[in-house]
Amino acid sequence: MTSSGSSRSAGSCRSPRRCTTRLKSRPPSARAVRDAVLKVTLLTLWTANYEVYGIRKLWKALVRAGETVGGGQVARLMRELGIQGALRGRKIRTTPADEPASRPPDLVDRKFVASRPNELWVTDLERHKALSDRAVVRGHRLRVVAAAW
Repeated sequence: MTSSGSSRSAGSCRSPRRCTTRLKSRPPSARAVRDAVLKVTLLTLWTANYEVYGIRKLWKALVRAGETVGGGQVARLMRELGIQGALRGRKIRTTPADEPASRPPDLVDRKFVASRPNELWVTDLERHKALSDRAVVRGHRLRVVAAAW
């Protein structure tokens, strides 16, 4: 018994050097062994499917292959391996600026700097001929923006 009243276990270590040596010398855990096997299987499935499968599809492929594994475990192993599925979203493409082109002069001397709140107001005006002619505007998010009456 120690002075605090608790007994030390026989496997406790008194110095950090002994603890580090003991940690390095013990066999790998069951999770580490299982992860090593699953990593090989994951890489095999991922490359066999043209390196486009993400977490969900790889997880389902592993289940079909007979492995009992969770989706979170697949996500963790994919992060450790540095692999990811193909990104299917659209890339944002804007019009590239023509750097050597000459810019028109600023004839209205626009200065978008305000020294105090509510000093500078900026607006953008557009004129829609179709709306003034009471025609139906198509190609908008709403089916009918303006209708003839």
